[in-house]
Formats: sequence, structure tokens, C-alpha cells
Amino acid sequence: MALQTLTYGRVTWVNIVHPSPADVDELRELYPYIHPLNLEDVQSHMERPKIDEDEDYLFVVMHFPFWDVTNALSRAREVDIFVGRGYVVTIHDGILRPLLNLWEKCEKEGVYREKLLGRGANHTFYTIIDQLVDYIFPILRKVDGNIRRIEEDVFTADTPAAIREISLVRRDVLALRRIIRQQVPIIEQLERVEHPIIHDDLEEYFGDIADHLYKARDIIDENFEIISILADTADTLASHRINEVMRILTVISVIMLPLTLLTSFYGMNIPLPGNEGFLVHDEPFWILSLLMIGLVLSLLVYFRRRGWL
Repeated sequence: MALQTLTYGRVTWVNIVHPSPADVDELRELYPYIHPLNLEDVQSHMERPKIDEDEDYLFVVMHFPFWDVTNALSRAREVDIFVGRGYVVTIHDGILRPLLNLWEKCEKEGVYREKLLGRGANHTFYTIIDQLVDYIFPILRKVDGNIRRIEEDVFTADTPAAIREISLVRRDVLALRRIIRQQVPIIEQLERVEHPIIHDDLEEYFGDIADHLYKARDIIDENFEIISILADTADTLASHRINEVMRILTVISVIMLPLTLLTSFYGMNIPLPGNEGFLVHDEPFWILSLLMIGLVLSLLVYFRRRGWL
């Protein structure tokens, strides 16, 4: 996609979606002092979050979460930003909605363009990052809702379904936790950086963004603890239900053991003293049947008194 530009006063915002080699070459022509390694980084599929300081500009790489509906997972989307004297360059894949909305609103509304670009490139840079950080909280609220639903259903829902739901949410929480934690050092560094591009009056603004990220980090850490406890609870419930099944099967096995022993003797046709054998008369069959029933009832009463049933 070709370079898009918006200008107000002495500030220009250059926006590149899905940068191609031709886009990178055009960016090199516009700002020839940008280091070739930074231009190489913008073509990388997933660069680690970082800040590169140059005499004429700052190069910032950050990641922000995007909800993947197909896989039910928050994935990291990269945003590369160059900020220099009188310009801001954003390079991304066109998925993060806050960045797209900010561009469209600035493109269509002259008043908003003046508000965004009229206070200098460094303020535009701050506003872009602030909007992207604020976008994290609706995703966190969605995660909170999923966790609350699991909390309400964990004792009543079908165990395999509950374990699957917990596993999906836990995977999403881990992904968000990894994304958010990696951005905190970047904002902290921007808060402390001493560079002519970043004015001192923006220190408080980046401090506010840092506070938002701290809050997001605390929320996702708490979510991680809760979902881990819910996972342990689900495992305990599953183990308890398995133990219940094993207990019933054990009781059945113990009951069947003496019956099997008695019927094995009966099947051997061994004559009793003073009698012609089990096959001649019916009385042994009924005696044996009553004995088996008595054994079963005795075992059931015994198991009941021991609290096994």
C-alpha cells in the first residue's frame, strides 16, 4: 500500500500499511538520514519492542493486542513509529482499530487534524500511543467477563466443557500478559528519555500512559492468578468425580468377589458329606442363593456404616 500523508502546519503524519520494499524506498527518499537497520526492522514480521535513539529521530517498536476471533486468542500486532522534527511515521498491518480510526478521523475532520497535528510531532506521537494503550482495556474487560462466567459455572457445568473453557481463557490471559509486560519498559524509557524530539512537558503525559499500562498489567496479573485457581478447582472437581466412579466400581468388585468364589465352588459339583451332590437336589441352589444375597446385604450395610456409600 502506498504512503499516506496528512499535513497540518509544519507537522506531517506519514502512514504506511503493509509496507512493501517500494514503500520503504520512498520513506528512505523522504528521510534519507533514517538508519538502514531501522528501515530493515520495519519489514520484519515481528520485531521485539524497543526504542532506538538517533540524533535526528526516535524509532519505537511496540506491540498491542488484537482479538483473533477464529482462534479465540489475543495476538500481538506490531506498530513501528518514527518521530522526528515535524513528522511522525506509523508503520503497521492495518488491523489495530484505534490507529485506523485515528487516521480516518484526522483525514475527514479538519478540526480534529488541527487538534492532533497542531501541537507538534511529539504530541502527535504521544496521542497515537495513548490511543493504542487505551485499546487494551476493552479487551481486558472481555477477559474479565469470561472469567466471571467460568466462576459462576465451574461447579455446575460439564467437567470437560469447563476444563476446555478454562484452558482457552488461560491461554488468552498468558498471551495478553506477555504482550502488556513487554510494553511497560518502553513507556518507562520514553518517560525518562532525554532527547530533543521529546519535550520535557511530555514527561507527565508519558507518565500517565505508564500508569495505564501498570493498571493493565495489574489486571492481567490478577486474571492470571484467578484463572490458575479456577484451573486447580476444575482439576480437583474432575479428580473427585473420578474418585467417586472408582469408589462405586470398587464396591461392585468387592461385592462380586465372594459371589464369584461361592459360584465357583457350586460349579465344581463336589458332593457334600451325607448327600449325593449339588446336582441331585434343589436345596443347595436356594441355600447358596440366600447366602449370596445375605453376603451382598451384609457388605452394603458395612460399606454404609463406614461411610463408603
